Amino acid sequence: MSRIPIRIRLTLPFALAMTLVLAATGVFIYLRVGSALLASVDTNIRAQLAEAARDADEGHKIADADASEGPFLTAVARPNGDLLVVSSAAASAIPIRHDLTGETRFTTALPGLPGEWRVIEKPTSADGSPAIVAVAHSLAARTETLQRLSREFLVAAPAALLLAVLAGYALAAAALRPVEAMRRRAAAVSADEPGRRLPVPPARDEVRALAVTLNDMLARLEAAFEHERRFLSDASHELRTPLALLRGELELALRRPRSKEELERAIRSAGEETERLSRLAEDLLLVARADQGRLPIRREPVATADLLERVRRRFAARAEHRGRELWVAAAPDLRVDADVVRLEQALGNLVDNALEHGSGLVTLSASLANGSLELHVLDEGPGVPAAFAEHAFDRFSQADDARSTRGTGLGLAIVALIARAHDGDAGVGNRHGGGFDAWISLPRDS
Repeated sequence: MSRIPIRIRLTLPFALAMTLVLAATGVFIYLRVGSALLASVDTNIRAQLAEAARDADEGHKIADADASEGPFLTAVARPNGDLLVVSSAAASAIPIRHDLTGETRFTTALPGLPGEWRVIEKPTSADGSPAIVAVAHSLAARTETLQRLSREFLVAAPAALLLAVLAGYALAAAALRPVEAMRRRAAAVSADEPGRRLPVPPARDEVRALAVTLNDMLARLEAAFEHERRFLSDASHELRTPLALLRGELELALRRPRSKEELERAIRSAGEETERLSRLAEDLLLVARADQGRLPIRREPVATADLLERVRRRFAARAEHRGRELWVAAAPDLRVDADVVRLEQALGNLVDNALEHGSGLVTLSASLANGSLELHVLDEGPGVPAAFAEHAFDRFSQADDARSTRGTGLGLAIVALIARAHDGDAGVGNRHGGGFDAWISLPRDS
């Protein structure tokens, strides 16, 4: 059944229903017409019966000369079965019941006569004595009418059914025409022509809802493709820069004999670029793993003060080299279940961002807010434009004044990935009075 086209699947139940309706209609009409014709026959018989009873009671003849050639047969008999009078010789074939107390009706075949006959009998009197009068009426005309009706119905019904099925198929095709239009448009949609959408029917029905849903899906897929294209473009750009610098340093070192100090500077510069490439490769691997699913998290209880202190010690030498200070402000009793390695990585990215783009004192703090534990990294720099804050956690996103620095633009994106892996969130903003604030918010019971 599933291999049958949907138009035919829609038409078949309609055809079956129409067949049942036409059959039921035909049976109903046949029975109604037959009943109406039989009622008409009974009316005529009763009129003839009343006339025959009156003639018998008055001693008159009950049949004319041509009565035997008509559709009526009349007989009058005594209760013991003796016939008093008949309209014709054929009338003697009428079966007369002799114990009648009232009118009786029945349909039967009369010996020697064709077809069925309708018989009505009732008690009467003849010459002042009890008698029974019976009138029979041929049902040949009724039978012929019903046969003609049956023949006409057997011809008309299939024609009507065929027309109904064709109309049902046409209606199904018309109802599916918007779906076919969407199918053709969907077949033409490709990544080379972004922005194309499926046609939305004007009627507010299920087909329109399907078109709107598919268009929303296309928009999401288009955004995902654009995101992937931008990611690949930015990643290739970020990889190209340190590779070009590394190649330039090595070519410059080999171009002519160098002193020990010059070679040392070249090797140190090459090492820095190699370190940057390694860090970028690790960041890209982390982002790729996050795109494939949730980051693997190994939770364990950790004191936030100890966590912040470890991060501070890790960046202490670098901060001192830049003439900056790192402080920790956290209550010793604050604890959280988290992946220590990933959380240190996220906080390290925030501190690295503060040392690269901020200025003044860098403070690492922990506090409770709205049932969540917030880990803040604050600096005293100029902050960032409000427009950048909305996209700070996008991959390869950098503020305009940070374009000249040698960051990869993945640091804050990785912070957001790690926060979401802990069922938390991350955010940035400018501090009142100047400075930049970046934080990670974790559920208190995580």
